[in-house]
Formats: sequence, structure tokens, C-alpha cells
Amino acid sequence: MVPSRSNSQEHAVAVRHLISLEDLTDAELWSVVARGADFASGRAGAVRPLDGAVAGVYFRKTSTRTRTAFSAGALRLGGQIVSYGPDDLQLNTGETTQDTGEVFSRMLDVLVARTAGETAELRAWAGQDRMSVVNAMSADEHPTQGLTDLTTLLRQFGRIDGLRVLYIGEGNNTAAALALGLMRFERVELELRTPPGFGITEDIRAKALARAAKSGSRLVERHDMDELPVDVDAVYTSRWQTTGTSKPDPNWRELFAPFQITAALWEDSPKAVFLHDLPAHRGEEVTAEVLDGPASIAFDQAANKMYSAMAVLEWCRKGTVTAWDTDGDDLR
Repeated sequence: MVPSRSNSQEHAVAVRHLISLEDLTDAELWSVVARGADFASGRAGAVRPLDGAVAGVYFRKTSTRTRTAFSAGALRLGGQIVSYGPDDLQLNTGETTQDTGEVFSRMLDVLVARTAGETAELRAWAGQDRMSVVNAMSADEHPTQGLTDLTTLLRQFGRIDGLRVLYIGEGNNTAAALALGLMRFERVELELRTPPGFGITEDIRAKALARAAKSGSRLVERHDMDELPVDVDAVYTSRWQTTGTSKPDPNWRELFAPFQITAALWEDSPKAVFLHDLPAHRGEEVTAEVLDGPASIAFDQAANKMYSAMAVLEWCRKGTVTAWDTDGDDLR
């Protein structure tokens, strides 16, 4: 008789997926954000929660920061990686995405995937209990960027509650994750200034406003550059040509031109830091004077992406970890 066996590897922990920030409880969100700060500061110690684990890193679209962050992060946590580019899989020869996901789940412990499409495919791959699935950017949300941004703000200010953030630019997947993440914290003010016709989606707005109603935070979106808020803590922008997308309006640059980040913004918010999810196009969404100037923490923000990726991978394997604090006091 052939002995029975499991259809997959044995896992000592529950499988956890990150497809959207909405998938995380408040405690899980805070834990991952704070744990990213732990890793960045060296407070996490030498932990190896991915010992014996294999992470697949699958990117259909270009990536510098996210792909490197998860690859380096997995290796630093003791894991091994298998990396796939857009032309590496039998999907290109007609294999169904369902069959591809089934195979992945029987060989990998974690799959980090950037499809730049809708999240339905990622959720289908997450419909099993063998392999964690992490959304490394889809068309509607960039959750790992949102976690990086929260970790960056936490490291910069020692808190997230009560911050005032001004986001200027397209209401893309980065803006969506920023709104969904920030509205989970208390007394946060997030003002989005997006070009007409290029705001966040109604679905994202509704979810963020629902979070704001519970936390006492405030979300505002306008489609002009008049009467900007003053004394904000952070100014944020993203590239105008989001990876994997195109603009339906051939004259979109005319609409976007007034939304460029220039040094003039610091006249009313002299202490604000500047964030950018990168890559940046100097002279388009931001001037070189700002991106390379003293207010910019964009490259520190990029470095935090690896630490945030490590926190996500650890959460996938271990769940909620004790959050970063100061002298034993919760920073929230």
C-alpha cells in the first residue's frame, strides 16, 4: 500500500495573506508597521522566521525597490528565493492562472507577486492554506508601499496619530494604500490634491472614509491647487506615469502640470518632509530642488521598503509580533 501524504509541505503556522491593507486587523496593521521600524533600527535582533522556507518572487511589471526589498528581506530572514520575470512561466504558453497558482502553492511557502492587474487573480491564488500570497502591487492598491510609508512616518515622527499629510498627484494605487492606511490611525489629516478625472476610486474613498469615521481622522480630496493646507508634516507625491498603466486622455500632461511639487510649497509648511514612492522623474511630478533637497526623505523611505518587507514576511510566517515601543510605552 502506498502511504497517504499531504498534497503540500507541512506548515507549523497558519497561512496569512496580504492582498489589501483591508485584510489586516488594526492590531496586525500596527504590528507590521512597528515591526518594520524594529528591523530598521536594529531592535528586532537576529531573527530567522523564514528558516527552511522558500519564497517565490514573481513580477510581471518592472520593479527596483519592491522586488529587491522582498528578495533581500527573505534572504536576511533565513529564507531562500525563486525569482520569476514576466516571460518565465508557462502562462505565456497557455497554462491557466488557476493551474499556475496550484503549482506555486505546492512548492512555495510564500509568493510575492506584482501583476499590476486586478486583485482577483491574487485572491484566487490565496484560496488555499499552503502558501501565503503577498500583493506587491495591483492596479487598485499597493499595500506593501502603504506599509512602508507608515513605517517611514513612524520612524520620522515617532508617531502616526495626529499627523497632517498632503498628497499631490494622481490618485493611483499608492494614494489608495496611503488613504487606507492613514485613516486607521487617530486624528490624522490627509488631504489629496488630484488632477480632475484622476482621483482615488469611489470604492477606495468609501473604505477610507469608513475607517476615518471610526478613528476620528479626516480625509479630503480636491482637484485643484488652491488654498493648500499649511503647516503639514509631510508632502507626498508619486510619479505621473504609474507602472503598468496608461492615461486615457491624450492631453493628460496639461491637467497634471499644476500639480508639480516645487519648493514654493515649503513657504507655508517649512518643517514638512518630502516623500516619494519612486521612481521619480525630476522636472515632472517634482523638481530636482525638492527631491534632492534637505526636506526629502524619499531615499530613506525606499530603504525602509526592505525593512517593511521583512515585517510582512515575518507576519506571514508568525503572525502578530510585539510592536515597537519607547521605554515600554506603545507609540500609538
